[in-house]
Amino acid sequence: MQNNSIGKQSIDSEFNVRSGSWSLRQGVPQVIAEEAVVKGGSWLLELSTPGPFFSPERFNDEHRMIAQTADEFVTAEVLPNIARMEEKDWALTKQMLRQCGELGLLGMDVPQSLGGCGLDMTSTMLITEQIARYASFATAFTGQTNLSILSILLFGTDAQKRKYIPGLIKGELIGAYALSESGAGSDPMASRARADRQTDGSYILNGEKMWISNGGLADIITVFAKLEGHLTSFIVERNFPGVSNGKAEDKLGLRGSYTTTIVLQDVRVPAENLLGEAGKGQYVAYNVLNFGRLRLGSMCVGKAINIIGEAARYAGIRKQFGKPIATFGAIQHKLGEMTSRLYAMESALFRTAGMFDRYVADHRLYDEDTSAMLVAGDAYATESSIIKVAGSEMIGFVTDENVQIHGAYGFVRDYPAERYYRDVRVYRIFEGTNEINRLLIPKLLLKRAQQGDLPLIETAKELREKLLSSSLSDQISVFSTAPGINDMWSLVVNMKKTVLVLMSLGMDVLKADIASEQEIVILIADNIIDTYLSESAVLRAAAAENMHLKNAQLHAGAAGVYLWEAAARIATRSELMIGTLLKGNECRSFLAGVRNLVKSAPIDAIVLRRELADATVQKGNYLFRN
Repeated sequence: MQNNSIGKQSIDSEFNVRSGSWSLRQGVPQVIAEEAVVKGGSWLLELSTPGPFFSPERFNDEHRMIAQTADEFVTAEVLPNIARMEEKDWALTKQMLRQCGELGLLGMDVPQSLGGCGLDMTSTMLITEQIARYASFATAFTGQTNLSILSILLFGTDAQKRKYIPGLIKGELIGAYALSESGAGSDPMASRARADRQTDGSYILNGEKMWISNGGLADIITVFAKLEGHLTSFIVERNFPGVSNGKAEDKLGLRGSYTTTIVLQDVRVPAENLLGEAGKGQYVAYNVLNFGRLRLGSMCVGKAINIIGEAARYAGIRKQFGKPIATFGAIQHKLGEMTSRLYAMESALFRTAGMFDRYVADHRLYDEDTSAMLVAGDAYATESSIIKVAGSEMIGFVTDENVQIHGAYGFVRDYPAERYYRDVRVYRIFEGTNEINRLLIPKLLLKRAQQGDLPLIETAKELREKLLSSSLSDQISVFSTAPGINDMWSLVVNMKKTVLVLMSLGMDVLKADIASEQEIVILIADNIIDTYLSESAVLRAAAAENMHLKNAQLHAGAAGVYLWEAAARIATRSELMIGTLLKGNECRSFLAGVRNLVKSAPIDAIVLRRELADATVQKGNYLFRN
């Protein structure tokens, strides 16, 4: 695994890239000592160098072999059986999970002492990418690996791990995770399922859980219920008397996924099946969701890679007016835009995975210390929410454009485009809705600031004061047809300043009421998301240039298109926020300052998208993977 030690400097300075290193353009910035580990959220306050930035171009041989193993399994076993699984052949789904167990894929996170592989986060992302090629089976797979196995691995006792995990990673036992209820979806603390402690130390559970993936297959279920008014988690076995499930839900998509209600009627759970601490179920739920959000991001990337390849190949052979539709500007626009958005998302995903892996490597006390995984999941909770929102909306865009490229064929079941479209819609709901995750992103950053982990509030206030005194940098990024890395980096720096200035404005004007002003919080969150993806794309493009990759110009083009559009979105959101929070001269003055920060000269995005599209069609696949 590559190290992800990133040198950092204050964002209130301008930088230039030469021979793979950042050098000062003007002024003497505050230099922050290089650390082995990047703190979650610190990227917003500091400058990162491209040298150690982790991206797909730096996968090692082990990563490639793991991805190949998963690819071969999906190609040989899953894809030929999609029709059967879509028709709800649950026995086949169980067989596929057992085959995953035989290959070691279900034990990807589990230490070798428990029979697993003990892989790093990057490897698990690559496995999940391949499994994502059929979304229904991917739902069963992640329900098993992420929700069921991880909840026991991270919070179970040694006895619970020894009892349940070996069977789960072999696929001999199927797992499920029962958190949601009819009135407790985004708010798990509103759970009505009840647990009553008995005199012998056991618990009696009553309630009904909804939307449970693997619900009709599961042998082992992680169940959340209120114990003395506090959310608590339990390991419930299917053979406990009183456990049952409803019929398979008839869903818009994921038709090959066994989603049901789970009914608990006076289910006696032994004392030793309490998972984690009594009354701390929300801690279990939220931390498992951190991993789920990252894994969902990898599913979105894997699915998009597959779809862009299919769209490019179809556009290359489908003819209208005597020409392949891939030669038409309207289709080139779509393929170029799909590629650019995936590039930025993929860059952010593996950047985050690299940070996670370095954190675990630096903090674990011994090789199989799973507590370091748990702490890392919390450390990058903000980034996980960013990945979840950005990934699910990127794949929504890609599947929609894929249907459009296929035309009428994309609307019928003869082609898989319509299934992709249906299947990925739920990703904006899975692992906490995108609205909930957007509200979490600024909240988690502010929480870290209040804990003293990030000097966010002080930095934001200082930048805001400089903006009002007209001393904050207002350099315009000047792009050519193919924007240079230095130009792009200048714009990223100003994006960060804009985010911080507006956060400071929101906190100052709304004070304690800011959390209840959801529209404002969501505007801030969307600016943070665009900034993280923009910086990730630019860092990757800079690394490609420094590595002298043959397609470095295409890397720069993909990053430039995303960055230019992101800057325009940030400018629009910023104007809306300022117009809501300020009035009169104060509004005009603040607005003028922010406009200076995020303005950039136009780029020839049409040419850049055409270049991306042409190269994609020529390759017949997504450009930036082998």
